[in-house]
Amino acid sequence: MERDAERGLEGQVNQSQAAIPSCCLKARTFDPELQANCVSKVVSGWFSKPRTVTGNSGRYMFFNNPMWPGEAHSLQVEKILFREKSEYQEILVFQSSTYGKVLVLDGIVQLAEKDECAYQEMIAHLPLCSIVSPKNVLVVGGGDGGVLREISRHSSVKHIDICEMDTMVIDASMMFFPELAIGFEDHRVQLHISDAIEFLKNAPEGQYDAIIVDSSDPLGPAQELVERSFFQATARALRPGGVLCSMAESMWLHTHLIEDMITACKESFKGSVHYAWTSVPTYPSGIIGFLLCSTEGPPVDFLNPVNPIEKIDGAINNGRELRFYNSEIHTAAFALPSFLKRELCVYSTSSVQF
Repeated sequence: MERDAERGLEGQVNQSQAAIPSCCLKARTFDPELQANCVSKVVSGWFSKPRTVTGNSGRYMFFNNPMWPGEAHSLQVEKILFREKSEYQEILVFQSSTYGKVLVLDGIVQLAEKDECAYQEMIAHLPLCSIVSPKNVLVVGGGDGGVLREISRHSSVKHIDICEMDTMVIDASMMFFPELAIGFEDHRVQLHISDAIEFLKNAPEGQYDAIIVDSSDPLGPAQELVERSFFQATARALRPGGVLCSMAESMWLHTHLIEDMITACKESFKGSVHYAWTSVPTYPSGIIGFLLCSTEGPPVDFLNPVNPIEKIDGAINNGRELRFYNSEIHTAAFALPSFLKRELCVYSTSSVQF
């Protein structure tokens, strides 16, 4: 009986893996049942997102988030600090034993105090250090304030718009992550509680030098932020030679999604398209990627920063030194492993550079 139960369980797993490629389950991102189950669970002092199946031979746990099949990512919880459901998502904040306070949206870790610097610094400075004297910047998402904090290091910036839908994310960040939410205190910041798609449709053409998309993973409403229409609206809102930096998932898990994003950006941006990445231990697979694009106009050499952070007045902002980003890390972020070059080679043209 035990062997029968185990074989039956293995058959269910194998059938599921065969039906959908393990590196990208985009086909299931709108499955209502799966979406309903994408909530946070703390079991026996650990945060995880498992589904438990009990057989005669014991308990089996499987990660059932459609973005990361077959994986369970766990952090030890010392104390739950906040847990509420907003109009858009479940928001959880807890104190972990290793990574400090952790922000979770719909069961997916968004940031942890210990390693947030790697994400926030890279997504902000990769684009802003690649152009000379950026002045007008738009942030899509970023309700925790960390990207704003990093943009404020650039003294050339005169105005920062941020478009965030969920006010509860902002409130939770101000309460539990003041070292990130300090970004909202900069006098150059103007907050818009709005849908990013509509906001960009109404933005003046050529308004921004840089647009930074700090979105959640492409599940549910955030799916629109990785589609062609969004990239076209983004390109329209950028000046000639303006730049986009968008979160672009993990090369280990989502090459199909990365390919789709590159294809959409090739059609929308007439400058260059690059993929970069960085290490963030609390994210699935331990890394996260970024897609960097420029519009037609003055050429942008993303690999070699023309506006190096080391020469920017005010780069040490509010007494906080950079913890992760520097010019060497900037250039290294665009070095890709051989397997990814091979898998993305079909998209390698003069406007897509690896």
